[in-house]
Amino acid sequence: MRRRSLIVGAAAGLAAPVVAGATPAAAAAPDATTDPPRPRPRTWTPSNRASGLTTLPATTRQVVVVTAASWNTSYATLETFARTDGRWTPVSAALSARIGSQFFSDNHVEGVPTTPTGVYSFGPTMYGIAADPGVKHPYHRIVTNDWWNENPASSAYNTFQHTATDPGGYSEALWKEKPAYTHFAVITYNMAPNVSKPVPNAGSGIFLHEFSKTPSGPTAGCVSLSHADLVGVLRWLDPAAQPRIVMCPLDSLGRY
Repeated sequence: MRRRSLIVGAAAGLAAPVVAGATPAAAAAPDATTDPPRPRPRTWTPSNRASGLTTLPATTRQVVVVTAASWNTSYATLETFARTDGRWTPVSAALSARIGSQFFSDNHVEGVPTTPTGVYSFGPTMYGIAADPGVKHPYHRIVTNDWWNENPASSAYNTFQHTATDPGGYSEALWKEKPAYTHFAVITYNMAPNVSKPVPNAGSGIFLHEFSKTPSGPTAGCVSLSHADLVGVLRWLDPAAQPRIVMCPLDSLGRY
């Protein structure tokens, strides 16, 4: 999503079918940021933040959990867990992360810097301006004219494209996004397998990427980490483990 890190006010930031996730919102004006009333969440009491998740596929053996303390903050925590013999165990310490400048939302739309809640896969390919840091996924090193199409009017909306022509709309020139896109993974919001076809205006280009500046700033909807933390997570993610990423405020983790 365009403008990964905000200087003033608005923003810059483990695969198989998804069982749960926020449904992309219908087309809405970019200033439509008000969420509907939310049901009272059930109390969250598991021993760790993965052990109470109930909507992950039985075949998923890695999960990334991104939570915020409330619906009104862009500061978040990212944790990684692995499932062995039916039990989820922490892989790393909790990592400091940032999300959208307008925080988590159940109704993310194009052009509004919120981070969509839900459960998602990671795209089959990882990307980066720098060379492959040693990930287990296929890796594409970004070159000039590599774009992420964020034009809701385009048939290629919310996909990677190599083209000498700007796809229009909010499309991102990936090779110019330094240091944010040194390396990144695609979160499958508003794309397969979460939806059969991207819904126009429902949002695009939701990635797990590097902080855009130091100190960190909020994003335009992505999840971001420090360089070292990001590389560690990307190297750990294994497509054979069918990883998922869960994103929401902590009081809503019980949904998933």
